[in-house]
Amino acid sequence: MGKSLLSFVSLVLLTLSLEASKIDETKCTTLGDNFVFAGGECIEFRAFEGDSNEHIVVIVHGTWDEGTNTLGRYAPFAETMNLNTDLTTIAVALPGYSGSSTNNFSSLAHKGVKNLSANEDYVLFLGELVKTLKDKFKATRVTYIGHSAGARMGATLTGLKPGLIQNIALAGGKYINDADKKDSESLVSLDNVINNVDKDTKYLFIYGTEDKISKPEETISYFKIAKAKGLKAKLIEVKGAEHIDLDMTDTSVEAIVEMLEEE
Repeated sequence: MGKSLLSFVSLVLLTLSLEASKIDETKCTTLGDNFVFAGGECIEFRAFEGDSNEHIVVIVHGTWDEGTNTLGRYAPFAETMNLNTDLTTIAVALPGYSGSSTNNFSSLAHKGVKNLSANEDYVLFLGELVKTLKDKFKATRVTYIGHSAGARMGATLTGLKPGLIQNIALAGGKYINDADKKDSESLVSLDNVINNVDKDTKYLFIYGTEDKISKPEETISYFKIAKAKGLKAKLIEVKGAEHIDLDMTDTSVEAIVEMLEEE
């Protein structure tokens, strides 16, 4: 088969694959109770219900290879948090992961896409997802657990949509834009919107001492900024922990449970 024909076949297969990932609201409603249409995307989730839905916990993953079944990893974590808190806990799969659509956004790790977790439109989409889940379960309070890119987006969301989230656990995130990047002015992180946050929101900044991706000093320095701004912030060190699964460590879970017990 010639190179030109191979290229054509590859293009067709790619196009078909992308179209298969586009799911409109009508189709989304037929996929079952584990899907919700929010912000123009059909999002797959797993929910473990507690005694009451008044307070929900939403877990948001970070960047994985495109197409990864993130729910295979995060649904068990959601069940663990449900067992530890008795609160309805929901793990979501962002666009391009598990069975979620890519109507408007690619996966966080899509080839050629950079800094999607710092894209304001993407963060606002995440806000629509959290609000949709809040409405679906008729909740009045939200606790957000985010890892890596999920932490960065959740932190930014507290400034873009003050009052949407009451408690937030941030494991291995980034909170300041890199001024050396040429497109830094078009990006958004917590440092851009920190003056807008609801001062009643409680923050857990979690870092692993062996994290090479989100280095400890990044979290420690921003925790100090948050405290100086008068935020209800607490710093959690997880000794020996690397980046992956930092949110799932015993130390992180214990700190989150303690934060919720203070409600």
